[in-house]
Amino acid sequence: MAFIVPPPRSSPDAGPGRAGAGPVTPRPAALARWYEQRLGWATEGRAPVRLLTGIRFDVLELPAEAGHALLRCPVRTGPVLLSGGRVGLLVAAGGADELPGLLDWLEWGPIALDLTAVGAGGRITAPSPRGGGAGSPGAAVWLRPPEPGHGPGPALPALAGFGSRGGDAPDLVRLVDAAATECHRVRLSRARAGLRKGSPADQPLAFS
Repeated sequence: MAFIVPPPRSSPDAGPGRAGAGPVTPRPAALARWYEQRLGWATEGRAPVRLLTGIRFDVLELPAEAGHALLRCPVRTGPVLLSGGRVGLLVAAGGADELPGLLDWLEWGPIALDLTAVGAGGRITAPSPRGGGAGSPGAAVWLRPPEPGHGPGPALPALAGFGSRGGDAPDLVRLVDAAATECHRVRLSRARAGLRKGSPADQPLAFS
């Protein structure tokens, strides 16, 4: 269930604006404090605030077109964000290290998919706590926000065994397979568009 965290109108941490003027993005210090206190996530920096990966969660990244298509699929996810034209899927810490092996096991290994991962030592831009795509164009936003009081752990896709249906966590294997499928569809769609335009650079994609 999505949540909305409207900043108090009189709060010194709220950004400039007035009542009824539209969404207000928390100032960097308030944003960092919200993630640290409400979710227990480590942050870095103040402008922009970044979330540290590899501690409580890792992130699978794919093109926005593929990510939006994935959200329409009957596959369970954890929190999902959009940043800089890329969709990020939060998965259990360690998931980034599992990605190459999973792609090989699922027979996606030989295909050049635009599916990457951010794990230990990585950082992602912290979205505003409010979900639903609020924020300025290009800003990091939550498409499926995390829930305060429900830390990573069972809420995040984890590797519970190849094809396992056990446990409470969404299955990382199924999520990776669905993400790879949508990345491949986007890849083929762009290749066909390139062929229609007569672009030689895109032609090899259609036959790989």
